[in-house]
Amino acid sequence: MTQHVSSTNPLFENATRLQEAVSSVVVGKSEQVRLAVTVLLAGGHLLVEDVPGVGKTVLAKTLAKAMNSKVNRIQFTPDMLPSDVTGVAIFDQRKTEFEFQPGPVFANVVIGDEINRASPKTQSALLECMEERQVSVDGQTHHLPDPFTVFATQNPSEMEGTYPLPEAQRDRFMARISMGYPDRESELQMLESRDRVDPLSSLEPVLSAAQVRAMISQVQDVFVAPSVKQYVVDLARATREHEAVRVGVSPRASLHLLRAAKASAAIAGRSYVVPDDVRSLLVNVFAHRLVVGSRGGRKSSSYAEASRVLEQIAAQIPAPTGA
Repeated sequence: MTQHVSSTNPLFENATRLQEAVSSVVVGKSEQVRLAVTVLLAGGHLLVEDVPGVGKTVLAKTLAKAMNSKVNRIQFTPDMLPSDVTGVAIFDQRKTEFEFQPGPVFANVVIGDEINRASPKTQSALLECMEERQVSVDGQTHHLPDPFTVFATQNPSEMEGTYPLPEAQRDRFMARISMGYPDRESELQMLESRDRVDPLSSLEPVLSAAQVRAMISQVQDVFVAPSVKQYVVDLARATREHEAVRVGVSPRASLHLLRAAKASAAIAGRSYVVPDDVRSLLVNVFAHRLVVGSRGGRKSSSYAEASRVLEQIAAQIPAPTGA
């Protein structure tokens, strides 16, 4: 199918500006930047996993600054409490009533640094925030800002002092990416440009929170043919029936894949989704949710094993034609 990009497409132009701004700081990681912007415009949350020092937090901080939005960073530690994330009701003696003090989750972009260093109880404090965009404390509901997205980083599970993310928590993240080490040229460029100056400090915002909110709304209008929706469902169902998968993806994962595909199409300048949009995002959206292993055998949440299974599934299920 011929893909035509309109020269007067504000969403495409703004998405391009956002990616270029982030890439000026996060050098040599264009694919990771594109996926981060895709998740943002799809209204989702992103999980970034890799070893320390490869730019996980920098990616999130740069994206937040480029869109000129309120950003809060939460450094997760083993002794954190859920109220340290969501906030707490404090008794005001002058008013003789409890007053809610918002936690750091009340921001447009929440950077959850090393989320798997917190206890499962504290990790679960984000569940309602991520799914319903609200916080419930002492029977009162407090709505989070719009737009709202969580960019969480985590260290590999084999590192000391980490707790595995529970399945319910992983399922809230629309996609998972790995930063990876920079190539030789990018690392050399980083050494030359950041010896004295941090490029993030001089980055100017290219969009406002209101513009991003409008872009997220526009992405929802991207057209998806019935055959492409069926393709998404077939891929999801295949994970539940595969012999090497113990727990397949949820219906929420199907919805996340569809939304991400719509955002991917919009970033490419199209008003419709093609099967390649779905296929290119399959591993990023599904792999972190799979629990691989035979029904009665070893249970594993290995991202690498899940990725191999998904590649097999993608090879077995034909993409629709003429979509």
